[in-house]
Amino acid sequence: MDALSSSSSGRDRLRWPDLWSLGAAGIALVVVAPILAVVWIALAPLVGGGDAPSVWGHLWATTLPRYLRTTLILMFGVGALTATVGTGAAWLVARYRFPGVRWIEWALLMPLAVPAYVGAYALVDFLEYAGPVQGMLRDLMGWQSARDYWFPEIRSLGAAILVLSAALYPYVYLLTRAALREQSGGGEEVAMSLGVGPFARFRRVGLPLARPAIAAGVAIVMMESINDFGTVDYFAVQTLTTGIFTTWLESNSAAGAAQIACVVLALVVALVLLEKFSRRRSQFYTLSSRHRPVAQRHLRGPSGIAAMVLCLIPILFGFVLPASVIASHALGRVGEWVDPGLLLALWHTVFVGGLAAVGTVSAAVFLVYGVRLSGRMLPRRLMPITTIGYAAPGAVLGVGILIPLARMDHWIADGVESLSGVDIGLILTGSSFALVLAYGVRFFAIAQGAADAAFGRVSPSLPMAARSLGRTRGGVLRAIYAPLVRGSLASALLLVFVDCVKELPATLLLRPFNYDTLATRVHDQASLEQLGAAAPGAILIMLVGLIAVGFLARANR
Repeated sequence: MDALSSSSSGRDRLRWPDLWSLGAAGIALVVVAPILAVVWIALAPLVGGGDAPSVWGHLWATTLPRYLRTTLILMFGVGALTATVGTGAAWLVARYRFPGVRWIEWALLMPLAVPAYVGAYALVDFLEYAGPVQGMLRDLMGWQSARDYWFPEIRSLGAAILVLSAALYPYVYLLTRAALREQSGGGEEVAMSLGVGPFARFRRVGLPLARPAIAAGVAIVMMESINDFGTVDYFAVQTLTTGIFTTWLESNSAAGAAQIACVVLALVVALVLLEKFSRRRSQFYTLSSRHRPVAQRHLRGPSGIAAMVLCLIPILFGFVLPASVIASHALGRVGEWVDPGLLLALWHTVFVGGLAAVGTVSAAVFLVYGVRLSGRMLPRRLMPITTIGYAAPGAVLGVGILIPLARMDHWIADGVESLSGVDIGLILTGSSFALVLAYGVRFFAIAQGAADAAFGRVSPSLPMAARSLGRTRGGVLRAIYAPLVRGSLASALLLVFVDCVKELPATLLLRPFNYDTLATRVHDQASLEQLGAAAPGAILIMLVGLIAVGFLARANR
């Protein structure tokens, strides 16, 4: 039992749940409720009759197989490409020294600052018929129209896979690089003494040991691919996520949207289980207490140049190209920077994202500290459940939050009007409350993981000493833990805020009428082919992302 636990008897503990246990149960309920709501909305009409059976049959007979097939191709295509690029780049920077490697290893993280949908806008603008690439080809070759030559289709499933991979490979790269650096140099040295070449060492020594990290990174990438809406919508690729929007907003079928959302949830659960199953017997240990890292080898001449070029390619596609294209449009539209709509969207983004970040991190601190304080089994078992929201795509959370909140809104409004005669309107779905709730549920796992790791690094003797000197539990949190975990919580606050800024599917579904954030403004204007008007908002999103990448690089030195 934790040293901060109270000394009440076991019988009292069973009879009277403390505040921390009740709080943990409440937080877990808030996180899980939207997902349970989606399942209920999808299945309740099937049990009770109504139109849902015919909706499900119609979806399965018409669009659902196509949505599912396209989503699977997108998932596995992005997963395979990011695994190749992320693992290869991690191997090069972790095992070799070549020209520019010191800044390249951090530049490989920069695509995290560019949302995939911004990369999609930039790629189309760069490669479309009126873009600079095809224009240059026509000038050089003397072609007059598109009938004179063949050029790959830009708005396609293959392009969506390329754009998503360029934006998401840093997840695989970051985890794999850390795993490779933690490996002992003994295995490499034995393989070299046996005459094993560099590629064989990678395949037979480095890759098997890094496989759990690669699998975890690929699982995250594939879940993010399912969650994506802006990229696939702009490329006219029909996935399960676009199907949720189409079925709900165009066909006006909430039950059908919830049923598609359940298919998305099933895919996410299958991914999580597959990732855990793939490493159930993969247990690696460092047998020596004197850990010696792998010595990096110097690559000079053509080999060093080739390694540098291979690492620069994902940086060019993932960051340099989209940032350059968007910046060229933004610099040419100075008036757009002072547009009242942009300033209002910026305020909405800062307000909602900041409120969600503060609330999410505060709830995570309460949960983690409560688990350590109470020492009870209920909060400890509920804590892992609260991470489920991160695996749920934003569109799924949108369905699970908006429909129950809308009904609750009407109950509250009708009740107040019947008692007072005043129509208060929709106070939950008509405000930013639903957005804040969705962001909190979606990114609670980030805040909880950071808080749990930070609290775990505090020596138990410090709070024990404070308690022995008469400090209350709240006093221990303020005087002991707060100064020691402040940096980690600030990083968590920033990461949650950045993810809120970039989140698009949940924001599109849950924003109040005429309520734009930077993400929705950029998406709406780019969908109308007004990339110049969308560029300033996209630049602001990338700047926020770059700040987070800087903190991430600093934390992983």
